[in-house]
Amino acid sequence: MKQAQPGLFDFDPDNVDDEIVCGVDEAGRGPLAGPVFAAAVILDPSRPIDGLRDSKKLTEARREELAPLIRANALAWAVAKCSEAEIDRINILEASMLAMKRAVYALQTAPTLALIDGNRIPRMRVRAIAIVEGDDKVHAISAASILAKTARDAALVKLHKKYPHYGFDQHKGYGTELHLERLRQHGPCPVHRRSFAPVRELLGMGLAGAVESAFGDDE
Repeated sequence: MKQAQPGLFDFDPDNVDDEIVCGVDEAGRGPLAGPVFAAAVILDPSRPIDGLRDSKKLTEARREELAPLIRANALAWAVAKCSEAEIDRINILEASMLAMKRAVYALQTAPTLALIDGNRIPRMRVRAIAIVEGDDKVHAISAASILAKTARDAALVKLHKKYPHYGFDQHKGYGTELHLERLRQHGPCPVHRRSFAPVRELLGMGLAGAVESAFGDDE
């Protein structure tokens, strides 16, 4: 896996001659529940979108405003995910890489260069460069960050309707005090990541069986 290349920002990565550039980012690496999502975006230089930056530095309302603008104005975009079961089977880092690879391969326009947020690159056929803090430096990565984040948030709101005891609509699966309190009270449900320590510890205490029987199989 490559590290970010020095001197990358001597040129504008959104306007690279003879390249079809996509930005790629993930959302949901840290939560205790729910899938990890990733997005890939090829922006249209003739249709710029104002306000693109790291989704974590935007309000939820602003992300929700920008997401449809990205989908409407980008040359191509795609969102993909890896399930909780995949995360537990191959680990969260590899699942994040796989979700990003799936997003790139799902683009209707094939990119020639993928700019990846972070310091690691998924194993894929497309040439790629890793960019640390790229979600706040490269517009295409910012756009991918926003699409991945809004898609994951929407998925967790949907999961809240199925598993209302945990407050997924409030914390989106992250390990907040509310989430940990509900986990201790109700035990893990089928969408909790069993390989993550707080969930694994509760499973070791035998707190999952009754809860999973009540909710049924989510897969």
